[in-house]
Amino acid sequence: MFAIEARKMGYRVHTYSPDSDTPTGQVADVETSASYDDLDRVREFARSVDVVTFEFENVPSETVEAAAEFVDVHPKGEILHTTQNRLREKTFLSANGFPVTPYRHIKSNDDLYRAADALGYPSVLKTAGFGYDGKGQAKIRAHSDLDEAFATMDGRDSILEAFVAFEKEMSVVCARDQAGNFVHYGVIENEHANHILDVSFAPAFVSESVFQEAVEITRSIADAFAYVGTMCVEFFVTTDENVLVNEIAPRPHNSGHLTFGPCVTSQFEQQVRAVCGLPLGSTEFFRPAAMANLLGDVWQKGEPHWSAALSDRRVKLHLYGKAEPKPGRKMGHITASAETALSAASVVRKARQQLIELK
Repeated sequence: MFAIEARKMGYRVHTYSPDSDTPTGQVADVETSASYDDLDRVREFARSVDVVTFEFENVPSETVEAAAEFVDVHPKGEILHTTQNRLREKTFLSANGFPVTPYRHIKSNDDLYRAADALGYPSVLKTAGFGYDGKGQAKIRAHSDLDEAFATMDGRDSILEAFVAFEKEMSVVCARDQAGNFVHYGVIENEHANHILDVSFAPAFVSESVFQEAVEITRSIADAFAYVGTMCVEFFVTTDENVLVNEIAPRPHNSGHLTFGPCVTSQFEQQVRAVCGLPLGSTEFFRPAAMANLLGDVWQKGEPHWSAALSDRRVKLHLYGKAEPKPGRKMGHITASAETALSAASVVRKARQQLIELK
């Protein structure tokens, strides 16, 4: 989606990843397939482009540092280093006064026992690095779960988080340019299934105070990082309207896919504009919008019924070009606009269901 927006604006795109025939590679002008650890190839790649950005956190920071020897990288490598590790991210947030769930650093089984006594039950044990969509997590409901939960971490650094009784999950997708100008898409409401984002819609159903606090926290995080590009901050909202930062995504975010079509300027175009030194675009929604993820599970009974889903003229389909559908793998998404956010969410849910039901 980033490559599509860049190509629309006349830029040439060179993509680097360990795989070939990737969704980006299918759209890009040049695709380099090499390991992130092959720093000579990384440097060769960097010498061939004018600016580098990345689209997920699990790129080793050494890879970004190698590219930065030759060309500007946005966001900066130190931001990636902070956000790809939950402990470093929580430490950054706490040190800067941002509200987070109570947590403890876990390096040993004894650490876990002491932390569980301090934070109580239930709680959630998470690997410090390389976790997403619920991977690398274990819920601890009682004292008897501690040993098993610790074993699932395989000796990796972890954090224990107090369990949050939240009313809803939401996100703020924003962009910040090289001059420090900031724009945002308001508050997006998110619903998850099996720890994976299921449906997002905007505008979210939150109070004005929650809206303003979430946007201001996001702006302050972007400023603290001196961020350049598109960024998302995910939040929990408790029943008494406390706003807690859950995670930072230093890139366009899945919840922001609903900007790709329903907005004047998508989150991906904002990323292009920011990293290439252009003014940021309007974040205005044409109408309230929603997005439903399409996981590989949709293909379990064979080829989905695309015509049925697209029979509603409000529905837009985007498939990413991934070769093999697998359960839990994000293969694409559906968006729709309607008179209200709830109506748009109903439209995308119905369209997704029709992919499976009507054969």
